[in-house]
Amino acid sequence: MDKTTLLGLVSGITIIFAAIGLGSAPGEFLYLPALLIVFGGTLASTMIKFPFTHVANSFRVAGLAFVRQEEDPRRLILQVKELAKTARMKGLLALEDAEVENPFFRKGLQLCADGVEPELMHKVLKEDLEMSVERHDVGQRIFRAIGEAAPAFGMIGTLVGLVQMLAHLDDPAAIGPGMATALLTTLYGAMFAQLVALPIADKLELRAQNERANKMLILEGINCIRQGFNARMIEELLTAYLPTKTRGELAAMEEARTGEPQGEESR
Repeated sequence: MDKTTLLGLVSGITIIFAAIGLGSAPGEFLYLPALLIVFGGTLASTMIKFPFTHVANSFRVAGLAFVRQEEDPRRLILQVKELAKTARMKGLLALEDAEVENPFFRKGLQLCADGVEPELMHKVLKEDLEMSVERHDVGQRIFRAIGEAAPAFGMIGTLVGLVQMLAHLDDPAAIGPGMATALLTTLYGAMFAQLVALPIADKLELRAQNERANKMLILEGINCIRQGFNARMIEELLTAYLPTKTRGELAAMEEARTGEPQGEESR
């Protein structure tokens, strides 16, 4: 589980409700007409802009932002090095039985084991990568559209509430509900946009960037395996995908995994 995302969401909600509770009764901020205008209107607007299947899939992908940890590129590099050793000793066909969790990595290894031509293999994997990026882009656009629509419907609710209030100035009992609609719709729209929709869109964008970088790393790693590069050359090529401050940690991670010192002779 991605604890940072969940912690941020829970903290934001807790802070807002704590501030509400310290100043007045929380029940005063729950008003059904305002909820209907903001959330119903936002959903309707989103459904007009995007197909239902895309909207449903974007919510599924957003859920993964809370439960799925990002894959560590350092572990991918170590896995590529290990598989390269296997391929050099036993041949590419041995890659067919490799235990790899990443579906993209597993697909590339299967293509290697099947003897697919390098150009065709690269084309297949590249298309897979680009389609994945496109799907992530749709999810981001949907949540950004939600983040834009929610405050707008908050303003629409404000206007509705003001009209209701001004139309019944002679009736003091009707002024309160109109004012509640006017103010709470703005509050709901701003809260939902700034605390949920836009942060999720940014999270999906970051996840998409990391996933694309990992897939590019895997694609380069599979090419290295295919060409029979040794572990040292593979590490030199693939560490370019790592931040500078983490590049020196590979040897320590490999030593911790294998229990063997990682010197020049082990590469």
